[in-house]
Amino acid sequence: MNDDDGAFVEHWCVQVGTRAVPGSPLLGLAGLCLGHTARRFGRLGDESLALVKALAARAEADPADADGRALDGYDDVRSFLFRRRENRVEAGRRPREDPS
Repeated sequence: MNDDDGAFVEHWCVQVGTRAVPGSPLLGLAGLCLGHTARRFGRLGDESLALVKALAARAEADPADADGRALDGYDDVRSFLFRRRENRVEAGRRPREDPS
């Protein structure tokens, strides 16, 4: 998470989040890390947005499947990506589509 290459960090968060088995603590961690990636770099690709949303839904449905860190990560995505999008709208720029 300390790497300055956002695409590299995002890639590995997705790899971990898609390869970990149900119930693995790596699922919640992947969601949390995607949230931190959104905060640090101000963007996430479509695959990452879909994954962080799915992990949060899994954590909400069954915390034994994906832990609550996935929910925290999705909160970060909503806070940091949406806030920046709202600022772009106010400045007259078109926002990306809402991932929720």
